[in-house]
Amino acid sequence: MAVHIRLRRMGKKKRPFYRIVAADSRRARDGRFLEVLGTYNPIERPAVISLQEERLAHWLDEGAETSDTVASLLTQVGFTAKYDQAKKGVDVTEVELKTTITERKKKTRKVKKAIIAKQQAAEAEAAAKIEAEKKAAAEAKAAEEAKAAEAKAAEEAKAAEEAKPAEDTPEEKSE
Repeated sequence: MAVHIRLRRMGKKKRPFYRIVAADSRRARDGRFLEVLGTYNPIERPAVISLQEERLAHWLDEGAETSDTVASLLTQVGFTAKYDQAKKGVDVTEVELKTTITERKKKTRKVKKAIIAKQQAAEAEAAAKIEAEKKAAAEAKAAEEAKAAEAKAAEEAKAAEEAKPAEDTPEEKSE
């Protein structure tokens, strides 16, 4: 039997209250459970959480898996760090868990749009920078080719000048 540690919704309509329970993974969210391991009240500000640490550690030792939400809650109150230290053999009797959780600020649509606009501006700026670098490299290459062509033309002109006097010299001798 696969045991999961997850939230069981209780409370009234629009006023949720959760129990943290150990339940068979095949059971429904609010169905039969094995044991109550704690409670979570998100309605209160700040949100209140209470845990039975020994029983929670017992179920984790037995191989129970936590849901994503419960794992996040346990991390926020400090249980995950305490449990990991206890498994390593460190004395954790002085470590106390938090009983409240401060909620993160929710991102509004305006904030999300601003973040997306910043990202797009940064991408556009990076693309423009790359384009400018390519253009500068192309101009540098063209300038280098122009210098090489000038040098080649100067060399050909010099060779042509040297060849003319050599041709003139035999004619002068014949006259």
